[in-house]
Amino acid sequence: MIEREMDAGVFVSRSEAEATSFANALELYAKEVTSQKRSSASELSRIQAMQRHPLALRSLASIRGSDMARYRDTRLEEGLAPATVRRELALISHIFTIARKEWRMESLSNPVELIRQPSVDDARARRILSADVWMLKGGTLIYEHLDELEIICRYSRSTELPKIMTFAVETAMRRSEITGLKSTNVNLDKRVALLPMTKNGSSRGVPLSSKAVEILNSLAERDDGRCFKSRPDSITKAFADAIGDARNAYAEGLSLHLKQKKIPQDKIDMCISADPFLMDLRFHDLRHEATSRLAEIFPLHELTKITGHQDTRMLMRYYHPKTEDLAKKLT
Repeated sequence: MIEREMDAGVFVSRSEAEATSFANALELYAKEVTSQKRSSASELSRIQAMQRHPLALRSLASIRGSDMARYRDTRLEEGLAPATVRRELALISHIFTIARKEWRMESLSNPVELIRQPSVDDARARRILSADVWMLKGGTLIYEHLDELEIICRYSRSTELPKIMTFAVETAMRRSEITGLKSTNVNLDKRVALLPMTKNGSSRGVPLSSKAVEILNSLAERDDGRCFKSRPDSITKAFADAIGDARNAYAEGLSLHLKQKKIPQDKIDMCISADPFLMDLRFHDLRHEATSRLAEIFPLHELTKITGHQDTRMLMRYYHPKTEDLAKKLT
């Protein structure tokens, strides 16, 4: 059969695919492909984890769709989010594609193409909430009407985080874009910030509001040329710490207020646990909030230029106007 295929010119050798382990393929992919990517750190971490998996000992030629299906199910049972598993499968799929196209393994089939992908519904509609809150000040319960940004800023341990949060809501910039913003790319007279390289690989200009300009003017000049000193990871941690402290203070004030009204403790606990204020809020939700606010000012085609979305369908995942605000526009 092999001789006939060779005579017909259709024979494809499987020796290379049979001799190459998945672990070796991962190592070669990391060297030739991942190292060329701008955001290589997360993918390298994913590759290192896969190299410790039993599947890494198998040859590429021996891996079947059933193996990928078991891998998918196991990872989901381990508690990984469906979106994370999809990214892992996408990485494996690309490794097989590169092996077939560039590593002389034309006989390989892609086992990932034969299985179902985990369904993902990661669209978020989280907006900044406002609430009437009871807060302890000097041992006295004070009644205030605050939104989540105000109370998070109040309990932030980082002096720069409140400025970064406000700047994010004013500009709809991503966390990495804010931390990478350089003073040489900011024109305060024209109120424009240039982002030379963004997540989607292109540059874009961001119009700056008066408040955004005020924040940039308040920042000290840095030797490295960056506007903000914080790094992405430190922002995430500072934001989580501020939310935790703010939520504890909010829950304590609410609990004391309800106790004064003679409400039983079990009902107080249920009330606090069911309260969405300061719950499930992420820093990236500030971009959602900013996009929704900007959508009230700019038409959709202009909004894409500000936020950097190349697909209006993707933009709609971030645009979440309040229904009551839409109702006000009706006669």
